[in-house]
Order: sequence, then C-alpha cells, then structure tokens
Amino acid sequence: MKKIILGITLVMALIGCKGKEEQTTNNTTEKINIGITQIVEHPSLDTIRTGVEDALKESKYKDQVVFNYQNAQGDFITAQTIATQFNEKSDIIVAITTPSAQAALNKVPEKPLFFTAVTNPVIAGLEGKNVTGVSDMSPVKEQVKLIQELLPKAKTIGTIYTTSEANSTFLVEEFTKVAEKAGYKVIARGITNVTEIASALDSLVGNVDVLYTAKDNNLASAYSLIIDRTNKANIPVIGATRDFTEAGALASSGISEYEVGYQTGEMILRYLDGANLEDMKIEYLNKSELTINEEQMKKYEISLDEEQSKNIEIIK
Repeated sequence: MKKIILGITLVMALIGCKGKEEQTTNNTTEKINIGITQIVEHPSLDTIRTGVEDALKESKYKDQVVFNYQNAQGDFITAQTIATQFNEKSDIIVAITTPSAQAALNKVPEKPLFFTAVTNPVIAGLEGKNVTGVSDMSPVKEQVKLIQELLPKAKTIGTIYTTSEANSTFLVEEFTKVAEKAGYKVIARGITNVTEIASALDSLVGNVDVLYTAKDNNLASAYSLIIDRTNKANIPVIGATRDFTEAGALASSGISEYEVGYQTGEMILRYLDGANLEDMKIEYLNKSELTINEEQMKKYEISLDEEQSKNIEIIK
C-alpha cells in the first residue's frame, strides 16, 4: 500500500514540475502586442517607425513583440478610433507625431503610451503618469547658420506652416526668433490643409530669397509640389530633415529621424525590463545631421570648403 501511495505522490510531483515548466515557458514566450498609430504616411514618419521597430527586433524580446500599425490618413477622428482600439487590444501604444499622441492621450488612460516625433510635448499637453517619449525638436540655430553659410546673399526667408499643428507652429516661432536676431526678415504663411500650400507659395515667390520648411505633416505630404514651384522660381529650400534634402531641398540641418525612433524603442525596452514609467522623463536628441543635395548645389552654384565637406553629407 505504501508503495502505491509513494508512486502516486511521485507522479503528482512530476506533473507539478511539468506544469511549472510549461508555465515558465509560456511566460517567456508571451506575446507583447505593440500598437503603433501614425497620423499620416510619409518618409520621415516611416523612418521613425522603422527605428522603433528595429530597436525592439534587435532586443531579447524580438520573438515576443507583435506590431500592429495603423495610419489615420491625416484624420484626427480616425486617430482617436485607432487609439481606442489599441487601448483594448495592445499592451503598449506608440504614437508617432503630436496629433496621434494627442488623440491617444484621453483614449489610453492607463496603458503605457510612448510618443515620438513630438517637438514640444509640454505645449502639446502630453504629460501624465502613463505617458512619455522622445522629442524631435529641430536645431533651429543650426538651420539659420546653414542659410548664412550656404546662401550669404539671402536677406528674406519665407516659411509655411500648418496653423493647427502645434509642432509646426512652435518650430516656426522659434526659427523666426533666431533668424530675426541674426538680421533676417521672415515672412510666414499659415495654412489649414494641403490644398492651401500652392497659394501660400505663390504669395511668397518674388518676396523671399530662400524658403525654410519646418517639420510639418502637410508640407511633407506635398513636398514634391514645393520643390517644383521653388525650382521654377529659383528659390533655394532649406529643410528641417534629411528626407527633405533627399526630396529636393538644397540642404537640411536636423536630427536623425531614425535615431528618434530607435531611442523611443530603447525607452520601451527599459520599461519592459521593469523601469517605472512615471520615472521615465521625456528625452531629446542633440546631435545635428547636416545634408546637402548635389543637384541643387550645382543649380545654385554652391561649393563647399574643406571644413564644410567634412561636416555635410552630400546626397546624390
């Protein structure tokens, strides 16, 4: 009888061990659902998203993360709907751009919300116990300096911005302060949507020596139009991101969009490792990325000295 009881006890112990082993295995392979909401699709934001995903794919969680990417197609109501869905089905939410982050703020009351591509999170109201992320604030001083170096004869700078975009409005205000302090006259034209860009450009042509394009979702969506119009009017364009240089701007001084996304991904990894979200402060990138478009250099007969050649990457 004792042998039978002992045998039953041993079997039960083995089953218990197996159960614990299966539970441990399940825990280590438990999926982490990450919802990524993006207000509109264009190269700058796509690059940021790639940076976020790469940071996670290269980590120890690479076999656990599952990405669900949704694009709001520029519509704020759609962005709110996406945020509501993610709040129900995702473990972590990543909001790319200020509109997407603002849309998610009230729809995601408790789950971790990481924003990225937000220029001024405080002004945008992106503060809370479950909210943090990485700012993509542009180095406006470096951008004004770039105009001084490449276009020394320029006196008047034109710029266009979307009045409803907190990022764009803030950047143009900061750029204007720095530019006017440096002795430039700045003419700014506010728009409400993409269809107004053409008329804004028409009002600037003939009145400005150079066009400055800040990070702005509407401008990015219609950048080919901007380059076409400015090329015909012989007005060089200085952009706020590398993508603008690649799209035809003369040059740009800006932070690396990829690094903004990657750093956001690293913040998520620290959270997954056990960091308290409330203790994770908003982060910024300080390193500038200088690029110049070779074709535009030739068009405006610009040559780089030895020092400039070391610091500026030529985009062919």
